[in-house]
Amino acid sequence: MDALEQLQRDFQEGRVDLPRLLSLLSDSLRQLQDTQTQLQDTQTQLQGTQTQLHVSQAQLQETQQQLKTAQNRIAELEKKLGGPPTPRIDQPYSLRAEEKRQQAKDGKKKNKSKGGRRRQDDTTHLVARTEPVYPEGVPLEQCRLSHVRQVWRLENGRSVLVAYEVYRGPKNLYGKIPGVVGRCGFGWEIIIAVAHLAYDLGISLDKACSILDFFQELPIRKSQAEALLKQMAKHCEHQFDVLCVLIANSAIVHADETSWSLKSVWAFLSEQARVLLFGVNKDAQTLKRILDADVFQGILFSDDAAVYSRFTQMQKCWAHLIRKAIKLTLQDGEDQRYRLLADGLLKIYRDARAIQTDAKLDDAGKLARVAALEAELAELCYGKVLPDASRGLEHDYVLLAHEVMRLKDDCALFTFVSAPTPVQPNGETMPVGGTNNEAERTLRGPAEARKTGRTNKTPAGTRRRTIVTSVLQSLRLYLPKYTLKTAIAETLRWLQTGLSCFEEQLQKLKLNLPQESILQQLYPTPQPQPQPSG
Repeated sequence: MDALEQLQRDFQEGRVDLPRLLSLLSDSLRQLQDTQTQLQDTQTQLQGTQTQLHVSQAQLQETQQQLKTAQNRIAELEKKLGGPPTPRIDQPYSLRAEEKRQQAKDGKKKNKSKGGRRRQDDTTHLVARTEPVYPEGVPLEQCRLSHVRQVWRLENGRSVLVAYEVYRGPKNLYGKIPGVVGRCGFGWEIIIAVAHLAYDLGISLDKACSILDFFQELPIRKSQAEALLKQMAKHCEHQFDVLCVLIANSAIVHADETSWSLKSVWAFLSEQARVLLFGVNKDAQTLKRILDADVFQGILFSDDAAVYSRFTQMQKCWAHLIRKAIKLTLQDGEDQRYRLLADGLLKIYRDARAIQTDAKLDDAGKLARVAALEAELAELCYGKVLPDASRGLEHDYVLLAHEVMRLKDDCALFTFVSAPTPVQPNGETMPVGGTNNEAERTLRGPAEARKTGRTNKTPAGTRRRTIVTSVLQSLRLYLPKYTLKTAIAETLRWLQTGLSCFEEQLQKLKLNLPQESILQQLYPTPQPQPQPSG
C-alpha cells in the first residue's frame, strides 16, 4: 500500500481532518513543481552541453584537417629537399673503421703487415755520425760494447740520425744516451716539437709529421708521433699534480669551460700554472678537485655560471654583460633604453679600469670611487621603472638589469680594481682586468677542434692531451721566451736533475702534494676485468 492509499484510508476513517489533508496536498504540489523546474534546468544544461560537444567536434575536425594539410605540405617540402634530414652518425664510417667492425663481427684478427720500427740495417746509410756512450763513473777499460742504437736528433734546425754505441760496465751498468727516454728512437727535442704542433697549435698528427718532414727532413709516421706523445704524457704525470696544487694556491685564477667531443673541457689559468682538463664532467665536483671553494683564498675570474657561485672572492666577466647589452641594441636600434644601458655599462667599466691604474689612489681612495660607480650602476639599471614583460626583448632587458644588480650586491663586479698584480715565475706581471677573456681565448682552439672533429675520442687520449697541454702551457710562465730551444733546454734539465721548475716553485712555497693523485681522481685508471674461468 503506497502513501496515497494510506492517506485516503486515514481520511475516511477520520484520523486525518480536512485542513491537514489540504496542507499535505499543497506540499506535494510544491515538490512536484520544484522537481519539474529542476528537470527543465537539467534539460537546458544538457542542450548546452550538446551544443558545446558539436562545437568541439567541429573544431577537432578542423584541426585534423589542418594537421593533414601540414603533413602533406611537409611531405612535399621533403620531396623537394630530397627527403628527411640525414641522421647524425656517432660512429666513424671510414674504410679502416669498417674493416675493424667486420673483424670484430667475424671474431678474427687481421694479420698486420710487418711495419712499425724500421730495422737499423735499413737506416744505416742515413747515419751521420757515431758516438760512444759509457756508464757514468765507470773506467773505460772496464766497459765493453753492448749494442748500437740509432736515434733521430734535431741539430741546427735539421734532423740527424746518430748511432750511439752503448757500453756496459760491471754490474750491468749501461751508458745512458743524453736526451733520450727509454728505448725511444727519437730525441726529447723531437717529442717536444711534436707535442707543440699537435697540442699547442692544434695541428693534426698527419700535418705535424708533414711539417717535420718538410722543414727538418725528419721521416716520422703518425703512429710514431702518437707513441712519442704517449711517452711524454707518461713522463709528465707527476708534473700535472704539481700544477694542480700551484693553481689551488694562486692569487688569481681565470676559469672557464665549454663542451667537447667527450663531455667538456676546462681551463684554469693563474700566475703560477695553466691547467686544461679535457673530457671531464662540467659539474661542481670537477671544479672542487681543482679549486675547492672552502679552501681557495684567491680571486676567481669567471662567467656567471652557477657552478662558480660559492667562492668568497669573485670577479665576474664584464665582457659578458656588455655583449648582452650590445646585442639588445642590434636587435632593436630604435629603443633608447637599450642604447643607454649598453653605453652606461661600457662607461662604468672604463671608469673602473681608470681607477685601477691610477697610481695616485690608495686602497681607501679606490674603494670610495668604486662606491660612486656602484651608485651610478644602480641608477642606470633601476633608475626607471622596469617593464613588466614575460618574453621578447623587454624580458631580456629586465633579466640583464637584474643580473647586473645581483652581481653588484655580491661584490663581484669591481673586485679587480683593488686586486693585487701577481708576478709570474719568469718575472713578468700578469695583467688583471675585469673580464675572463684570457680563459675564453685559451678554449678557442679546443672549441674549433670540436667543430672540425679534431679531438680525442677515447679517455686515454683525453688524459694524454690534458697532461701534455698543461705542462707546455705552464712552461710559458717560467721561461723568459717560450721557444723550441728554451723549452727543450728546460725539459732536458728535468731529465738530468729530476726536478722540474714546477717542483722548484712548489718547494719555494713550501707546499705539499695531496695523498691521492688529482690526475687519478679526474682520470681513473680502468681496472682489468677478471677473465672467466673454464
